[in-house]
Amino acid sequence: MGHLKAMEKMADALLFGNFGMQNITAAIQLYESLAQEGSYKAQNALGFLSSYGIGMEYNQAKALIYYTFGSAGGSMMSQMILGYRYLSGINVLQNCEVALNHYKKVADYIADKLEKSEGIPVEKVRLTERPENLSSNSEILDWDIYQYYKFLAERGDIQIQVSLGQLHLIGRKGLDQDYYKALYYFLKAAKAGSANAMAFIGKMYLEGNDAAPQNNATAFKYFSMAANKGNAIGLHGLGLLYFYGKGVPVNYAEALKYFQKAAEKGWPNAQFQLGFMYYSGSGVWKDYKLAFKYFYLASQSGQPLAIYYLAKMYATGTGVLRSCRTAVELYKGVCELGHWAEKFLTAYFAYKDGDIDSSLIQYALLAEMGYEVAQSNSAFILESKKAKIIEKEKMYPMALLLWNRAAIQGNAFARVKIGDYHYYGFGTKKDYETAAKHYSIAADKYHSAQAMFNLAYMYEHGLGISKPRGSHSTPRQSCSGKSLHLLLSSSSYRELLLQEDIHLARRLYDMAAQTSPDANMPVLLALIKLETVHLLQDVLFFNFTMIWKWIKLDNTLGPYWDLFVIGLIVAVLIFLLRNRFG
Repeated sequence: MGHLKAMEKMADALLFGNFGMQNITAAIQLYESLAQEGSYKAQNALGFLSSYGIGMEYNQAKALIYYTFGSAGGSMMSQMILGYRYLSGINVLQNCEVALNHYKKVADYIADKLEKSEGIPVEKVRLTERPENLSSNSEILDWDIYQYYKFLAERGDIQIQVSLGQLHLIGRKGLDQDYYKALYYFLKAAKAGSANAMAFIGKMYLEGNDAAPQNNATAFKYFSMAANKGNAIGLHGLGLLYFYGKGVPVNYAEALKYFQKAAEKGWPNAQFQLGFMYYSGSGVWKDYKLAFKYFYLASQSGQPLAIYYLAKMYATGTGVLRSCRTAVELYKGVCELGHWAEKFLTAYFAYKDGDIDSSLIQYALLAEMGYEVAQSNSAFILESKKAKIIEKEKMYPMALLLWNRAAIQGNAFARVKIGDYHYYGFGTKKDYETAAKHYSIAADKYHSAQAMFNLAYMYEHGLGISKPRGSHSTPRQSCSGKSLHLLLSSSSYRELLLQEDIHLARRLYDMAAQTSPDANMPVLLALIKLETVHLLQDVLFFNFTMIWKWIKLDNTLGPYWDLFVIGLIVAVLIFLLRNRFG
């Protein structure tokens, strides 16, 4: 078994480029050998590579077989991938109940880990947000800023001291988990009177670690100090001590009292504990309605165990109307807290260091597991065409597929990108109507200024936009002569067809500017261009549309009225030229 695990780690290093040794061909050979020995991790990896066609033949059927074997062998990642596929209907028939079964197995595994500790939140940096300056992304703490924070902490800034303590306690924003540094900063802030720092010191002694060995008496001391100042974290900590009987006798009444006080102050962990007490009947009568209420409150702050129990209630119809879809969505959120999410950080740092292939393959695996941010990031990297592990002709189609999956999960930017791909014909044929449809969804549902701007442009130019029924007469009804049709096809004739679209274009440009300040300048330039072109049309062609409607030339001059008009235009031009040069 030790040999198998060592070989799996070696294959992973070759695949993901750990330690700068990416070699996908060698990784595949190793995975294939491991799969024959029954390695579920190898089965999952081969399924992933088959699904993208990276180093292997693109084969979704084979990928599904690998994932099925992987999940049967115990791969949580394969379970999660299958859950996402059945939820979304990717190469399988959409089936919520099957998806629920897969996600529940993973969520149970994650919840068990979370009950032992709070887990480590993972920063998911969106590469699309600041491609020009990724180091400033708020999800990752820049090294220079970290040094500045350390300087402020040493100067006695209590808030910074507590913040640095929290970051080091759980390893946030790209910083390593360091209990000694966390305790150092908490102690400095506690000496200055910070109730939050006192509560966090109590938490460290309650859970126990290298810097603060487990000690219930010390935990009680610091929780009490914080609670006496009305601190919610301290009140919650005392509740935990009484609930589990750590250093004090088990006393559910006292635990309930402290949890209620902390919950009233909005502390989500206390809200969860109240929900759990009513759900399990610990020291109180079981009350699923109250349990649901407190779980829901805690879930709004992202409390993972509250989300897990809500999913459980929706899956079984306990205290709430059963909803498979809601249960799956909630379980999916819990599953995404698994240790595999740590690849978000390694993928980001690989991208920042210019190792595009290593970054892409890590994001792509997370995308396969259903992470929307990873789907967007993978698509973003693919469309840059900097990766070498996928053939260039496959990049746009694969990026379009990933943008589509991200858009289905509610990413407005991805929805706009799908519109762009159909507009320009990237990875698919040009289709203005489909582009307009996606822009409309992004504008209506997500109030995307970019989508509004793009739609305005399409309305301005009559691209892929269906005009309202009855709003315009047909070309033949308005202009019976072919010669005038040819003469005016690029300007006033087009205006004749799209006059109402121009008004809508103006409105959409204005809406884009109102929605986002960043759109003000592009909108101003677009409106100047639109009004200039529109004015030139009116000046050069005397607004023929209104004239035709007024004098009804077709009836007045007969079927050859268009030749008469052309002659009139020629006469006017000759007259103007003679005056100019005569």
